[in-house]
Amino acid sequence: MTAPLTADAHEYGLVGDGVADDRPALQKLVDALGDATAADGRPRTVRVPAGRYAIRDRPVLWRSGVSLVGAGRGATCFELSNPGAPTRPVPLAWFTTAQHGAGRDRHIADVTFAHFEIDGLHVETEEYDVLAKGLGLQYVLRGRFTDLYIHDTAATGFGCDFLQDTVVEGVLTERCGRQDPGEAMGGAGIGIGVGGWGPVERLAVTGCTARGNGTNGIFLELQQDDWVPPRGIRITACHTEDNRYGISDWGADGLIVTGCTMLGNHVAGFDVSAQGTTSVGGRGGIVTGCVIDANPGDGIALGNTPGPYGFHGNRVGNNGRYGYWEHNLAGGDQEPATDIVLESNDIHGNALDGIRVDAPLHEPAFFGNRIRGNGRRAAPGTRGGGEGVHCGPLSLTDERADWLPGGHRGKELTVGPEEGETTAVVVDNTATDLTLAPVRPGAGTAWPDGTPGPGTAYRLPDCPAPRAGLTAAAAVTHPYVHGNRVRDDGHPRTQIHAVWIAPEATWTGGRVSGNDFSGNASASTRFDSAPSGGRWRDNAG
Repeated sequence: MTAPLTADAHEYGLVGDGVADDRPALQKLVDALGDATAADGRPRTVRVPAGRYAIRDRPVLWRSGVSLVGAGRGATCFELSNPGAPTRPVPLAWFTTAQHGAGRDRHIADVTFAHFEIDGLHVETEEYDVLAKGLGLQYVLRGRFTDLYIHDTAATGFGCDFLQDTVVEGVLTERCGRQDPGEAMGGAGIGIGVGGWGPVERLAVTGCTARGNGTNGIFLELQQDDWVPPRGIRITACHTEDNRYGISDWGADGLIVTGCTMLGNHVAGFDVSAQGTTSVGGRGGIVTGCVIDANPGDGIALGNTPGPYGFHGNRVGNNGRYGYWEHNLAGGDQEPATDIVLESNDIHGNALDGIRVDAPLHEPAFFGNRIRGNGRRAAPGTRGGGEGVHCGPLSLTDERADWLPGGHRGKELTVGPEEGETTAVVVDNTATDLTLAPVRPGAGTAWPDGTPGPGTAYRLPDCPAPRAGLTAAAAVTHPYVHGNRVRDDGHPRTQIHAVWIAPEATWTGGRVSGNDFSGNASASTRFDSAPSGGRWRDNAG
């Protein structure tokens, strides 16, 4: 076979009719072009015309210097399946450390994957397999992944690790992690392992969308706990929606997240924690100019990090629990997080506290934030059923109700008789309608056993109290809290206090000055544990 610099896939045996298995012809072409590139150092490109290309039972082992370029999303589609190998995952392209000896000195270089679709719906392994991805490459140098649509894979859609001098742009992932039960490894839209290239990995993820994926929309994960968390990674102008987590930093250093939207993610919009394989949380990151809104769980969940971390100029609102939650998971770093900065954020309309501190903080700085109208989960417990009650795939309506709008936000709704009850999470509510979260990311219904019939009995729990703008329920030392507006102008007011220091907390030293604490539902401050030392002055209210 000759090896041109650009090869038309049809001229080398690929059919693209959705019936013939195109994997053998593609593997043969990739090997020939890879051999030629190794011989003369000139990268090659496979151009794939419009068509539906079946890749069956085996992935394509990729070669350095070989690019794959289609005719566009929806035009060129690679359909993955494993009917003859039910135990074998079938990514389109793979090259990994465990299977192929990938490493810094044995890597994939100078490759572009662009303008095509990967359909993973027909890969079904007997047990969940993290390798059942759309793309599964490790140790890529000077890569470019652009204008890809990856959907319905059994595990992660875009699952490439250790990307140096690489750009991931315009990648759309939907309903990936189809076989992931929700808490297993992988199962993300875009999942990128980091640390393999050392302390700096130059990677940009930009303009990507991740929707309805089993675990994370976009996540970064340190792959070995003795590696240095790498710097140099940026996530910009991305959209994550209806995933378990929106964007997660599980082990980077100095991650920059700018101009992103994180909406309707079930557990948290933005997450830093020890949930990755190495139980190492991110540190040194900056999140700025993002909209983190209407996530059924928390807006921002930060933990297992030594710090620092900064959140600047974000809108964090209408989430089902806390706007910002400081916490630590068991098994990860438990030391106090130092130099956490919340500056000029709009933290509003969240169901519980605007800011909740459940893990130790040292020298945090909260300044210039508007923390307003939180504690929206203020409606009392209720129950109903019978005439006027009916359910939709993502809703429950009681025509006779008169609920406080937003008052059930984040509550767990229970429907049906006790011996056969089912539950769903309330995203929001009007006076008569509850909007519910899907039963899992990517699902079109809140009901695992079918939509309940008319008149079904339901109940909602009571509201918790107190609900504050800022709650400290752990050790806080030398805080700087200045120039914040922590109040509630709503009718009724649902944010009970501006600041609550809970009985289990300690608040030591620091300064709290120049804040507006007036206008909350009850007293501006509540000290069940009195602050020690420091200075409180010039705070309105």
